[in-house]
Amino acid sequence: MRAETRHQLKQDAFSRVTIGAAEKTAHWTVEHRSTVIISVVVVVVVLAAVVGGWYYLSTQDEKASLELSRAVRTMDTPLRPAGTPAQPDIPSFTSAKERTEAAKKQFQAIVDSYPHTRTADMAHYFLGVTASSLSDNTAAERNFKDVASSGSSDLSAIAKSALASLYGQTNRTKEAVALYQELINKPTASVSKVSAQLQLAELYQSSNQPLDAKRIYEQVKKDNPGNEAGQLATQKLAELK
Repeated sequence: MRAETRHQLKQDAFSRVTIGAAEKTAHWTVEHRSTVIISVVVVVVVLAAVVGGWYYLSTQDEKASLELSRAVRTMDTPLRPAGTPAQPDIPSFTSAKERTEAAKKQFQAIVDSYPHTRTADMAHYFLGVTASSLSDNTAAERNFKDVASSGSSDLSAIAKSALASLYGQTNRTKEAVALYQELINKPTASVSKVSAQLQLAELYQSSNQPLDAKRIYEQVKKDNPGNEAGQLATQKLAELK
């Protein structure tokens, strides 16, 4: 299964790189039918270059993934008590801010070193997360917007959810509502409809709009009878009474 998955990922990467070249080659052949033999040679040369590019991208993404795992581990590194000396073989930080700044540098290095990989898109998202943790809302918004507009559909949805949460925390309720509605109307594997509904209802509840919150919770309860989401909606409805 692991080999099949790896093959599929490589095939996807190959498809993305070759599609533009294939379209150009097809267009060239239509316009130059009398030189079709030459076109075959051109296709062979193009494919050779594409295979090299595909291999390069695949290798770069593997390297970037390793760096991403290290950066994510940095975010989970333990904090040592004040006055406690650092131990050489055990990573630690004196504060959450120091730890977040260290992780931010690692994520930025991935974006800079592997700009055309999928992993770089994920690192870009984490740049938004770290900026938000450091109360740099301007940088957080910029990074989340970049990922929302250029990442895969699943990663884009996660970035939009994070951006909506940021808007909610900074009293930009109207913009947050618009993003949650978009996620509700176009759910993905990463952000389901019910997840976006619950986040929107929570936003309404925290911004003193109990009737709107109640409407959403009632819909979630109706659509999800007996499961965890429905139970949570029932609990939230009880809190609104």
